[in-house]
Amino acid sequence: METMERRKPRPRRSFTPEFKAEIVELCRQGDRSIGQVAKDFDLSETAVRAWVHQEETDAGERPGLTTEERAELIRLRRENRRLQMDVDLLKRATAFFAKETR
Repeated sequence: METMERRKPRPRRSFTPEFKAEIVELCRQGDRSIGQVAKDFDLSETAVRAWVHQEETDAGERPGLTTEERAELIRLRRENRRLQMDVDLLKRATAFFAKETR
Protein backbone atom coordinates (compact mmCIF):
# COMPACT_ATOMS: atom_id res chain seq x y z
CA MET A 1 0.00 0.00 0.00
CA GLU A 2 1.17 3.48 -0.75
CA THR A 3 1.57 5.85 2.12
CA MET A 4 -0.22 9.11 1.71
CA GLU A 5 1.97 12.09 2.30
CA ARG A 6 0.36 15.05 3.93
CA ARG A 7 0.98 18.36 2.33
CA LYS A 8 1.73 21.26 4.58
CA PRO A 9 -1.13 23.71 4.53
CA ARG A 10 -0.36 26.86 2.65
CA PRO A 11 0.13 29.83 4.99
CA ARG A 12 -2.70 32.33 4.84
CA ARG A 13 -1.80 35.25 2.63
CA SER A 14 -3.52 38.57 2.11
CA PHE A 15 -3.68 40.50 -1.12
CA THR A 16 -4.39 44.13 -1.90
CA PRO A 17 -7.61 45.07 -3.68
CA GLU A 18 -5.49 46.33 -6.59
CA PHE A 19 -3.80 42.93 -6.99
CA LYS A 20 -7.16 41.15 -6.87
CA ALA A 21 -8.56 43.54 -9.50
CA GLU A 22 -5.60 42.83 -11.79
CA ILE A 23 -6.06 39.06 -11.43
CA VAL A 24 -9.80 39.37 -12.12
CA GLU A 25 -9.08 41.49 -15.19
CA LEU A 26 -6.68 38.83 -16.51
CA CYS A 27 -9.39 36.20 -16.03
CA ARG A 28 -12.05 38.30 -17.72
CA GLN A 29 -9.93 38.99 -20.79
CA GLY A 30 -10.49 35.40 -21.81
CA ASP A 31 -6.92 34.68 -22.89
CA ARG A 32 -6.39 32.22 -20.05
CA SER A 33 -8.68 30.19 -17.83
CA ILE A 34 -9.09 30.91 -14.14
CA GLY A 35 -7.10 27.79 -13.37
CA GLN A 36 -4.22 28.89 -15.59
CA VAL A 37 -4.12 32.40 -14.08
CA ALA A 38 -4.15 30.90 -10.59
CA LYS A 39 -1.31 28.56 -11.48
CA ASP A 40 0.74 31.33 -13.12
CA PHE A 41 0.54 33.52 -10.00
CA ASP A 42 0.79 30.66 -7.45
CA LEU A 43 -2.73 31.28 -6.15
CA SER A 44 -5.45 28.82 -5.26
CA GLU A 45 -8.03 28.41 -7.98
CA THR A 46 -10.79 28.67 -5.38
CA ALA A 47 -9.60 32.10 -4.25
CA VAL A 48 -9.34 33.44 -7.80
CA ARG A 49 -12.77 32.06 -8.65
CA ALA A 50 -14.21 33.76 -5.54
CA TRP A 51 -12.61 37.08 -6.55
CA VAL A 52 -14.14 36.81 -10.04
CA HIS A 53 -17.58 35.97 -8.62
CA GLN A 54 -17.38 38.88 -6.17
CA GLU A 55 -16.42 41.27 -8.97
CA GLU A 56 -19.37 40.04 -11.02
CA THR A 57 -21.64 40.58 -8.01
CA ASP A 58 -20.28 44.10 -7.46
CA ALA A 59 -20.88 44.88 -11.15
CA GLY A 60 -24.49 43.67 -10.89
CA GLU A 61 -23.92 40.74 -13.26
CA ARG A 62 -24.60 38.14 -10.57
CA PRO A 63 -27.03 38.11 -7.63
CA GLY A 64 -25.66 38.35 -4.11
CA LEU A 65 -24.21 40.77 -1.61
CA THR A 66 -21.85 43.41 -2.94
CA THR A 67 -18.59 44.13 -1.14
CA GLU A 68 -20.10 47.22 0.51
CA GLU A 69 -23.20 45.33 1.62
CA ARG A 70 -21.04 42.52 3.00
CA ALA A 71 -18.91 45.02 4.97
CA GLU A 72 -22.04 46.72 6.35
CA LEU A 73 -23.50 43.35 7.37
CA ILE A 74 -20.31 42.47 9.26
CA ARG A 75 -20.33 45.87 10.98
CA LEU A 76 -24.00 45.55 11.95
CA ARG A 77 -23.56 42.02 13.29
CA ARG A 78 -20.60 43.16 15.38
CA GLU A 79 -22.61 46.11 16.72
CA ASN A 80 -25.60 43.85 17.41
CA ARG A 81 -23.39 41.45 19.40
CA ARG A 82 -21.97 44.34 21.46
CA LEU A 83 -25.43 45.75 22.16
CA GLN A 84 -26.73 42.32 23.15
CA MET A 85 -23.87 41.99 25.62
CA ASP A 86 -24.77 45.42 27.05
CA VAL A 87 -28.41 44.38 27.45
CA ASP A 88 -27.40 41.14 29.19
CA LEU A 89 -25.14 43.07 31.56
CA LEU A 90 -27.92 45.52 32.39
CA LYS A 91 -30.34 42.64 33.04
CA ARG A 92 -27.89 41.06 35.49
CA ALA A 93 -27.26 44.40 37.18
CA THR A 94 -31.00 45.00 37.51
CA ALA A 95 -31.50 41.59 39.07
CA PHE A 96 -28.60 42.18 41.46
CA PHE A 97 -29.86 45.56 42.63
CA ALA A 98 -33.47 44.34 42.89
CA LYS A 99 -32.23 41.59 45.24
CA GLU A 100 -30.23 44.10 47.30
CA THR A 101 -33.17 46.48 47.87
CA ARG A 102 -35.45 43.79 49.35
